[in-house]
Amino acid sequence: MPQSTKYIFVSGGVLSGLGKGTVAASLGYLFKQHGLTVAPIKCENYLNFDSGLINPIEHGDPFLCEDGAETDMDLGTYERFLDQNLSMANFITMGQIYKAVIDKERSFFYKGEDVEAIPHVTDEIISRFKAVADSSRAEVVIIELGGTAGEYQNALYYEAARIMKLQHQDTVVHIHVTYLPTPKHLGEPKTKPTQLSVKYLNSMGIQPDFIVCRAEAAIDRRRQARLALFCNLPEAGIISAPDLKSVYELPLVFARQNFSQKVLQKLNLPVTPLKLQAWQKLNEKISQPKTQTVKVAIVGKYFATGDYQLNDSYASLYEALNHAAWANGVDLKIVAINSEKAANLAEKLRAVDGVIVPIGWGPRGTEGMLEAIRFARENRMPYLGLCFGMQLMAVEYARNVLGLKSANSTEINPATPDPVIYIIPDQKKNVKLRAYGGTMRLGKWDCRIKTGTLAESVYGRTDISERHRHRYEVNEAYVKKLAAKGLVVSGRSLEENLVEILELDQVQHPFFIGTQGHPEYKSRPLSPHPIFLKYIHTCSERSRGVKS
Repeated sequence: MPQSTKYIFVSGGVLSGLGKGTVAASLGYLFKQHGLTVAPIKCENYLNFDSGLINPIEHGDPFLCEDGAETDMDLGTYERFLDQNLSMANFITMGQIYKAVIDKERSFFYKGEDVEAIPHVTDEIISRFKAVADSSRAEVVIIELGGTAGEYQNALYYEAARIMKLQHQDTVVHIHVTYLPTPKHLGEPKTKPTQLSVKYLNSMGIQPDFIVCRAEAAIDRRRQARLALFCNLPEAGIISAPDLKSVYELPLVFARQNFSQKVLQKLNLPVTPLKLQAWQKLNEKISQPKTQTVKVAIVGKYFATGDYQLNDSYASLYEALNHAAWANGVDLKIVAINSEKAANLAEKLRAVDGVIVPIGWGPRGTEGMLEAIRFARENRMPYLGLCFGMQLMAVEYARNVLGLKSANSTEINPATPDPVIYIIPDQKKNVKLRAYGGTMRLGKWDCRIKTGTLAESVYGRTDISERHRHRYEVNEAYVKKLAAKGLVVSGRSLEENLVEILELDQVQHPFFIGTQGHPEYKSRPLSPHPIFLKYIHTCSERSRGVKS
């Protein structure tokens, strides 16, 4: 590893979902504005090798990297804040660690030692951290420990952090993110849960250097003093992270508390001035009053979780739409429509300015999605199909324009007489062998766009690339039939000549386009993706009654 590399561990306490990833990303952003190179790492507790086979309702939208890694959604947060591409190296699961250790044991790597959790598993974890430092040449590596302190699943990550602190005192800082609840019947934030969380850390041999206090409001001096006293920190080590209207405010909140400067001093790194102008302008755009509201319906099937509504299944899509809305100067209202419960769908869609059908798997809820696509097409409502949403776009067109009433995807109906969408031979082999993990068409793929199309006007060029995550493709046997009736293939993959983008000519429809790729994974707050910029702009025109 580079001699100058410093390590920051970010742990969590009290409850999950506090925003450790946003804290890590915000601090990483500030370090970059100090002129440092940064590499983030996310450590997950589960035994899955990656996030690819996890139900999105269970753990949110798997984030897809350029190299095809299917990772935790926190990597999306890192990419958006740091404006840099990440890879599988930045994502560790306990499944990866155990598999690596067992594979080494089977190959006699340990020379006959009895292989144990400590030191062999912890050594494997630490080696991954140092490998990222080596490959990235980062001056600061920020490591987010999944879960909360006190869980048995993540204990070995914490032990690795303890060992690194023991070995490199001035090279490692530990930041603990915790929660101060404010019970309504009391009316004041309570510090005891944080004290107990820090006690868990202390019992593992870890003394945090900083505590980031999540709460409904900024913590006051009294709470800061009590936490410092009972958690064995100076008051300057207690950092406030109140609820905010936008997560993108957090770097500025930290900057006002000189958080990054304090960490740099703790790591014996030079403190240089922060350059926050671009981020300040972004937040001005976000917070400025909007004179127009654009309503977009996302018609999907991963919203329900018990009796509650879940947005994490489409986290990257929500972010990409927000980026584009801020850039267009409009307020965005997303209407989540469960495609399984499609009663009164047309009535719901009449109340919005645009429709999106996102990623999906299997037959459940597809008829509702197809109905939404038909409504958008026939009513000249802006439509964007993402992956599954592009495939269903072709199915809907085949059924209702070509007259092939039984047209379908073989993923939905393997016996369809008109397989407009089908599984390509290489993928068919994988499915037959039940080789599901990491075998889809994944990661970055290059595409050539047809000149004179909506796609070209969106991207402003003809050579592009998008990230992919799918097994099924448009069946080439139906492309000429679809094209003859007006559905244009406006993009094809360079390597395999597969259909990448479908659209209607803008004379027929102002914005009716689908992409096999996932542009939502590449959108960033300071550089929104062009397809979402154009989509929101078209929705805005419809909302204002501008004729297309």
